[in-house]
Amino acid sequence: TLVCAGELVMAEAKKYGAEIVPVDSEHSAIFQCLMGAGEKREIRRLILTCSGGPFFGKSAEELKSVTKADALRHPNWKMGPKITIDCATLMNKGLEVIEAMRLYGLPVEQVDVLIHRQSIVHSMVEFVDGAVMAQLGTPDMRLPIAYALACSTRPWDRVAPRLSLADMAALTFEEPDTERFPCLTLARLALDSGGNTACVINAANEVAVDAFLHDAIPFTAIYSTVIDTLGRIAHIDSPTLDDLRATNAEARAIATQNIKRYNTLH
Repeated sequence: TLVCAGELVMAEAKKYGAEIVPVDSEHSAIFQCLMGAGEKREIRRLILTCSGGPFFGKSAEELKSVTKADALRHPNWKMGPKITIDCATLMNKGLEVIEAMRLYGLPVEQVDVLIHRQSIVHSMVEFVDGAVMAQLGTPDMRLPIAYALACSTRPWDRVAPRLSLADMAALTFEEPDTERFPCLTLARLALDSGGNTACVINAANEVAVDAFLHDAIPFTAIYSTVIDTLGRIAHIDSPTLDDLRATNAEARAIATQNIKRYNTLH
């Protein structure tokens, strides 16, 4: 919802004075780091962390032959198939960049991504004075869900297994490889273009991931399906909700045609 219609959603929240409390682990981490942080001008950037998925370190040539079973083997999290594939392509992190920008009202230049293989640091906030705050915990969704349900309080004891930093061999961070995983760059494209672009990307990706899960396209065709669909849909600068519904339907139809054409050619 925040990816496809974030501007509309946040405008409604502002209109009614409603607070949107995130459940996703990365956005919950940022939300917690910003508690009592003061003014927005104190924030230099948000840093979303990413495990890198099951294909971290694989070459572009190796990615051409990965299987559905390979892609569903996430190193740290147990999730449904769609989001697990999004983690493998790094599309999930691209969508989270869009969500973070919407939730916290920051330009895309102030939202970064770092690969953190251990999934212990769930995200960070860097402030203008150089201080960095991070939220750490075991990779367990019960923690951010409980925090959201309890309205940003901690009434329950031991919601998830406790984190033992002494047992951590190392916590590592590095820049993502957007050449091998170009889906991450689609978020930047969506935010630079604005309008209905993010809606197109989201819809086409859902169709492409479903096709991959049904063995209709290879892993690398997920990105090509999305980018081709994006080039076939008229841009709308300030879409209404009806415009976004129409865009969503059109993008799904075109992505489906792209996949059928792919199968005919291959």
